[in-house]
Amino acid sequence: MNGNLLQPRRTLSARRVALLATAIAGVGAAALALAPNAASPFATPAQAQNLTEKVQQLPQKPVGFADIVEKVKPAVISVRVKIDQPANSSDSDDASPFPPGSPFEKFFRQFGMPSMPNGHEIITGQGSGFFISSDGYAVTNNHVVQNAENVQVTTDDGKTYKAKVIGTDPRTDLALIKIDGKDFPYVKLADATPRVGDWVLAVGNPFGLGGTVTAGIVSARGRDIGAGPYDDFIQIDAPVNKGNSGGPTFDVDGNVIGVNTAIFSPSGGSVGIAFAIPADTVKSVIAQLRDKGSVTRGWIGVQIQSVTPDIADSMGLKQVSGALVSEPQKDSPAAEAGVASGDVITSVNDQPVKDARDLARKIGTMSPGTTVKIGMIHQGADKAVTLTLGTLPAEKEASNAPAHEESGSEVPKLGLTLAPSSKVSGAGGNGVVVTAVAEGGVAADHGFQVGDVILDVGGKPVTTPADVSKGLDEARSSGKHTVLFRVKSSDGTKFVALPLGNA
Repeated sequence: MNGNLLQPRRTLSARRVALLATAIAGVGAAALALAPNAASPFATPAQAQNLTEKVQQLPQKPVGFADIVEKVKPAVISVRVKIDQPANSSDSDDASPFPPGSPFEKFFRQFGMPSMPNGHEIITGQGSGFFISSDGYAVTNNHVVQNAENVQVTTDDGKTYKAKVIGTDPRTDLALIKIDGKDFPYVKLADATPRVGDWVLAVGNPFGLGGTVTAGIVSARGRDIGAGPYDDFIQIDAPVNKGNSGGPTFDVDGNVIGVNTAIFSPSGGSVGIAFAIPADTVKSVIAQLRDKGSVTRGWIGVQIQSVTPDIADSMGLKQVSGALVSEPQKDSPAAEAGVASGDVITSVNDQPVKDARDLARKIGTMSPGTTVKIGMIHQGADKAVTLTLGTLPAEKEASNAPAHEESGSEVPKLGLTLAPSSKVSGAGGNGVVVTAVAEGGVAADHGFQVGDVILDVGGKPVTTPADVSKGLDEARSSGKHTVLFRVKSSDGTKFVALPLGNA
């Protein structure tokens, strides 16, 4: 997006991954050749048709991208929005989806939302999008149209239309908009998953320069940039910039393989690393938005984390895979089915679970009410349970850490000072509270912070600092190299494996 772009996410500045406020379609270089000097069949809206099919009918000659672009570009639109909202004292152009001090915080950023002075102000922003049907349905990014009071689109032939937001999905950063009319040229979402190395073309509205085309290849798949629980981005190197958010990335058959949403940008501009939402995700989300204006997802109700080599060692697991259950939520489908803290979920409907993100994606693609089979390791043995998925509730704010702590006992080899929760105001009655963390210590290196509550050590509940020391001694005497802590923090409950070493 340009300086006046709307962006609900963080834009990539010189230091961040930017959510592109405009859409870029990345159709990489192609082995396709279109009929030389063929005139565009879309001179007028009345001649609308499936543009993807037109590309597929072209002769297969490696003569560049001009003919492909001529066929698909009429389906790409520029999106302009207006928002009336209070000014934010922070510079949203430099906002990041990561916590302050995070290793990624300085590199990731979402394009679109301009800086605003104090007070109320009308802001304008620009992005990209593309038609997916002849009757005016179009896809763009949620962060392009979120909170917009007015949405206008400009088509490739220069005509401007007022658009209505049909529905948005912040979790995947997708939105569906509708323009009144008919016979709009449109493109198709790809059925096949692109391979790393495939050519792609990106078409969009960078910096307000509509109709811009860039080319590159698929650089990687399955990227997790920390934007949300369902991150599964396609990485491309076709140049995209502010204003490309919501635009399509095409393959050489004219299919849309992804929707551009973010870039990695230490400099603020394109450095050849951009991220697109895969077409299969777009299909499932847009179908729900079109039918009911919102997205519902399956939910089992567990806090999970990936199994690391240290966690696998401390638990005696044979493989470093699966999703470790930090805590099942009360009255959730998982809790009612007997899933417990410390269980490792290894499969869903007999399909292996690689890690926590893989589990979230698998469950999130299913509808509430679906019956699923969950395979897991429970107390060292394989176990399977069947449960019915609930509906994913609205996201909840993390609870605040205790604001006051009393003096406690030190565990110097870990670099922690601890106190019973019962003696710390606001900490509740369970576990041991971290009242101080030594800089450079083992615990600090593994993310412990003041206010964290240690619930278990080595699988056993702790209520005093002495219990923590005892857990360390027992793990050491049993020949373990690491010991597993279950810790409740402002981010939720998780397991942390600490090396015994000198502890």
